[in-house]
Amino acid sequence: MALRRGLSSSSVAVQRNRSSRSRLPIAILVFFSVLAPLVFFVGRGLCISDQNGSQSGFSEQTVYWRERSARQSVKNLFTKEVIDVVTTSMADLGPPSLDSFRKGNLSASWKVVGVETSVEDNAVSKILSSSNQKATDLKQETSQDDHTHDTPAKILRRQLRDDRREWQAAELVQQDEKATVTLENAAIQRSKAVDSAVLGKYNIWRRENENDKSDSTVRLMRDQIIMASVYVSIAKMKNKLDLQQELQIKLKEIQHDLGVSTSDSDLPHSAPEKIKAMGKILSKAREQLYDCKSVNGKLREMLQASDEQVRRLKKQSTFLSQIAAKTIPYAIHCLSMRLTIEYYLLPLEKRKFPRSENLENPNLYHYALFSDNVLAASVVVNSTIMNAKDPSKHVFHLVTDKLNFGAMNMWFLLNPPGKATIHVENVDEFKWLNSSYCPVLRQLESVSMKEYYFKADHPTISGSSNLKYRNPKYLSMLNHLRFYLPQVYPKLDKILFLDDDIVVQKDLTGLWSVDLHGKVNGAVETCGQSFHRFDKYLNFSNHHISQNFDPNACGWAYGMNMFDLKEWKKKDITGIYHKWQNMNEDRALWKLGTLPPGLITFYGLTHPLEKSWHVLGLGYNPSVDKREIEHAAVVHYNGNMKPWLDLAMTKYRPYWTKYVKYDHPYLRNCNFSE
Repeated sequence: MALRRGLSSSSVAVQRNRSSRSRLPIAILVFFSVLAPLVFFVGRGLCISDQNGSQSGFSEQTVYWRERSARQSVKNLFTKEVIDVVTTSMADLGPPSLDSFRKGNLSASWKVVGVETSVEDNAVSKILSSSNQKATDLKQETSQDDHTHDTPAKILRRQLRDDRREWQAAELVQQDEKATVTLENAAIQRSKAVDSAVLGKYNIWRRENENDKSDSTVRLMRDQIIMASVYVSIAKMKNKLDLQQELQIKLKEIQHDLGVSTSDSDLPHSAPEKIKAMGKILSKAREQLYDCKSVNGKLREMLQASDEQVRRLKKQSTFLSQIAAKTIPYAIHCLSMRLTIEYYLLPLEKRKFPRSENLENPNLYHYALFSDNVLAASVVVNSTIMNAKDPSKHVFHLVTDKLNFGAMNMWFLLNPPGKATIHVENVDEFKWLNSSYCPVLRQLESVSMKEYYFKADHPTISGSSNLKYRNPKYLSMLNHLRFYLPQVYPKLDKILFLDDDIVVQKDLTGLWSVDLHGKVNGAVETCGQSFHRFDKYLNFSNHHISQNFDPNACGWAYGMNMFDLKEWKKKDITGIYHKWQNMNEDRALWKLGTLPPGLITFYGLTHPLEKSWHVLGLGYNPSVDKREIEHAAVVHYNGNMKPWLDLAMTKYRPYWTKYVKYDHPYLRNCNFSE
């Protein structure tokens, strides 16, 4: 019986041992099926709470409570033996790595127990061991800093935060390497620029204040001259004679080097040294003399003096430009004199032009050209004929004064315009054009008008401020003859009026087929800009003007005008002109000229032509569109910069010179050049 009990007890022990051995695989299986996911989600929750703690609102107490709840749940599910086995296994594996938490999964070291670990697992284990060691060290440090109550989870989170900061810092450093190189290169270039810069500059120390244009050094020297002049005056006022003398010496040197230079390339090689020396003395003067009130007062005084000088020079320039624009150049005067002599040496029978029967034929294309400039008139005729489809149908009526009558005839006798018809007349032979009929002639003979023209510089004369009214063209009836076209050409129905400062670039015969819709004048309007409206030409403070005209009415241009002479006669255009000219005897309605009375006379009787027929501004506007010029039928050099003058704009002159015969013997003898 005892033996049976012993056997039974031994068998029970063996069974217990077997059962205990069989529990280990069961425990492992239970761990990886239940506990491992639980630990994984707990760890993941800790990681997420660490990374987004500020956003999710997890606190350290909440994390600690979750850990304690997880442990209590595990104790309730498993026996003490199973928990001991799992605890031992977890201790051998160590905590999950930083990368595991970042990636959201467990590392390779958290695989099934019993599987042989790879080299990567060993590396991860080493990293985890290092992390454990860092956590231990960190825990010791924090304990020394009175962090005695920190839990292992809190220490681990702190370690993870430190690792994350180190990783981000390393990444930022790596990203900023290129930017650092760029900054270094920029610093090197700036240092080179500083080495080569002019030292001792006055009040232009910063690079952004420098002028990178070709005249930056010239501007700097002018600036130094201004400030040196200011300090010379202040030094004299404060009895700083030595400093005043130094400034005057440097001022003369810098003025000598600057001279009349307008760009840096014109400066001498000694200029940089003079600028440095001037910069030093200006800095010295600033330290000793600078006073805001004194400098401000002196600069204001200099500004007023400069403004007065500019006004005086501008007035002088206007006067000289008017003289230059209206004075006949020597070459043109030479040409006129030589041609006049040759004309009056011709026999009478050789002074006549052919095809005189065409002069009154209304079926041909008739042009009116009033000029005292032989060369200008020749360009108008030549350009028109060269661009005409059928030159034989074109008839030119030229009117000049008695001084240029012989020259104008001789030129076209020597240079006939092909098959076209030409006729030259003398305005002084128009006996009907006298002071009893023409108000302008009567006004020009008055004493007040002569004073207005020839004493315009007198301070009591109203025209003293506007020197352009001394233009000789206002005294010439050639300028006013355009208001008497039916009287000059009574047999014609239509005529195209041309100024002598235009160039024809296309065939103009299409203008005779333009329907003027019962209007008298066909012209291109010029009201694209404000100064080409009626209020800029007429005195709207006068009730005669304000009651009859619109100040915003669009102006138009003389220079290329198609006139219907039949409608002219019906509406008595010349009578309208006489009426307004008589009312303006005291120049209360408009100043001098022919455009203002033209605007009044043809008010409501002008038909606008397409703008490509007539492009203006080549005598004053440097920004006329080149495409508009090239597509224009007529280009007009209105303004002072006529193409035959030295002050003509170079870029517009070729449109005119292409029609000048510079190889002509008369032009060569009078020294004409392109």
